Amino acid sequence: MALLLCPVTSTAEDLVATRAADGTQIARFDVPDGTGWCVLWNHSVQGFPVSDCYENRDGRMVLVTSHQPDFAAGLGHIPGRGTQVSDGAGGYLILDINEPVPGDAYILRPGLGPVDHRLQVGDQIVSLSAVAPRERVQIALIGTVEQ
Repeated sequence: MALLLCPVTSTAEDLVATRAADGTQIARFDVPDGTGWCVLWNHSVQGFPVSDCYENRDGRMVLVTSHQPDFAAGLGHIPGRGTQVSDGAGGYLILDINEPVPGDAYILRPGLGPVDHRLQVGDQIVSLSAVAPRERVQIALIGTVEQ
């Protein structure tokens, strides 16, 4: 009897948001290697938009940039973690953060109403706050199996 072995590889190509409590899928995006996405929200006190942007780098979720229009509560640049530059409109960008996310996943608790936590991949935007306000939501970069 001959045993035929086929190589199996796993590549991270899907960004998935699920309810942490029961695994119910909220959103799924195709994000091949080199593709980026952002988590967007409105600051809970000041109301301005904030974004943290990630990239699939060789199957790893990597935080790349952050845009923060002000030095409001909870925001700011941590020296040694990327480079802070002006955004040209009174705010700032933190570039070249290049920080891998442990386990390629994290938990976010989307805010209510005007905070409106959203996932954006290209032109597609899904409001996590609209479907899971105040719930624990896991955002994960997961692999697909190829044979």
